[in-house]
Amino acid sequence: MATSWITIPGVVTRGYGVASGSDSARFPGGTIRAQAPYFQARGVDISPYYPGTLNIDIAPRRFTMVRPSHTLTDVSWWPDVPAETFSFSPCRIILPTAPIDGLIYYPNPETKPEHHQPPTVIEILAPFIEGLSIGSAVHLQLDSSEVEVR
Repeated sequence: MATSWITIPGVVTRGYGVASGSDSARFPGGTIRAQAPYFQARGVDISPYYPGTLNIDIAPRRFTMVRPSHTLTDVSWWPDVPAETFSFSPCRIILPTAPIDGLIYYPNPETKPEHHQPPTVIEILAPFIEGLSIGSAVHLQLDSSEVEVR
């Protein structure tokens, strides 16, 4: 099936710092590095991306994952964290220089024990993007057959 891209504006917002490990003594190196081998074993390779998330606030819009490309259930990635479900969908960050391909990283809220994001914040895995910082305006392209925006 062909990708049905929609483009929406957003703003880079601060995350919890646990994905990258910047604010987490509990997860040295960050949760993304810890989760990567479990994702890889189930067919989702996140090695091309920076080991942290880019958090994009699309308020006042909200998003819902409806038919993500990949959903990994019952992922036990850390000894004292209950198994979680993760979904992924392709996306693009539109910059003046060129679009950057990435993945929506969506820990299912029903299985995520802590560090919940508001329904207006999309977590993105992407290569490191020089010059983006908290407050930067961006445009995202999302696959409307996989992600609903309202």
